[in-house]
Amino acid sequence: MRKKSQTIDAFRLLSVLFRIGFRHPLLLLTLLGTGVAGYVYEVRIARPALLYQGAPQPLSAKNADTWFRIFRNHGFILGYSDLRGNPLWVEYALTPVEESAPSLKRPGRFETDWRSINRISHDSYQQSGYDRGHMAPNYAMSRLYGKQGQADSFLMTNITPQKPKLNQRVWQRLEEVEINYFAKTFGKVWVITGPVFNGTVERLASAWMVEIPDAFYKIYITEATPNTKPIALGFLIPQTVKGKEPLSQL
Repeated sequence: MRKKSQTIDAFRLLSVLFRIGFRHPLLLLTLLGTGVAGYVYEVRIARPALLYQGAPQPLSAKNADTWFRIFRNHGFILGYSDLRGNPLWVEYALTPVEESAPSLKRPGRFETDWRSINRISHDSYQQSGYDRGHMAPNYAMSRLYGKQGQADSFLMTNITPQKPKLNQRVWQRLEEVEINYFAKTFGKVWVITGPVFNGTVERLASAWMVEIPDAFYKIYITEATPNTKPIALGFLIPQTVKGKEPLSQL
């Protein structure tokens, strides 16, 4: 009954819009023009500012496992898979943190992203044995992009299942190094990160819509200057790490 009611409401809305457009064509053209202008701004200006040489592209458009929708957030951008319940890639830029940047209190809960179809929530990970692993890190987003950047980093579309020894040890150390050393050394560093799946599907016992990655990648790229070429550094980190491994061995 609920789906039928929603369908009827949608038809009613379309009918109202049609009547308004028929009676006020100039208003309809204005609304359409605003929508087109907003789309052009999003695709041509807003998104490219958060991307290093464009958005990642799937190797095969026929493989549903690689489909994603692009969500732009404050300070970072990502490609989200509703099918896997994971961001397939997340990208952000790091710069040195100003000494005057405030240290914000960490939020107590993660928030469901209104843009997601699968409606994954904070409680979806409860008693799953996995941490809620940030892809765009809380510390860097809060220090560089303020309260809104931090809030966006706590959306569940920025989260993926990580084993505690990975999330609380290796991943945390890497997040500290990238903002405290890489950014200070190179001035601006682009980061592209996300989960890796080996083809065997395993999902959270607490939430079947969340697929468990087998590993995670992080790629760091410096910007080229007239006198220097860009430098790239990559990490591939399995879920099975013990937590004490030197970053140089990953």
